[in-house]
Amino acid sequence: MPSRRQRRVNGLLREELSELLRRKVKDPRLEGLTVVAVETSPDLKRAHVYVSSLGCREERQEALRGLQRAGGFLRRELGARLSLRYIPEMSFHLDDSLERGQRIADLLQRLEGE
Repeated sequence: MPSRRQRRVNGLLREELSELLRRKVKDPRLEGLTVVAVETSPDLKRAHVYVSSLGCREERQEALRGLQRAGGFLRRELGARLSLRYIPEMSFHLDDSLERGQRIADLLQRLEGE
């Protein structure tokens, strides 16, 4: 279970990354990308960033590649904005929980109809 400091840093990173993606990153592949969650390591030196995007699987993979390419820029910008001792090394992952949730809702709706 994450410490209180980890939870606070996770939330801060999620908010700042969302803001940077919305206002600073000009890559068209990253339009409509949502930062769902950030999970930092206990030493706060690494972070797993989970993102969600509408679109087909290929578009989501392309968005992930664009995000990985922008990783250095994002880390520099976070360093300028945040007063943390270390800005975590970030790895980006697609989060498909929204898609799975929609699939479950569709299945439940179909079952109700029978």
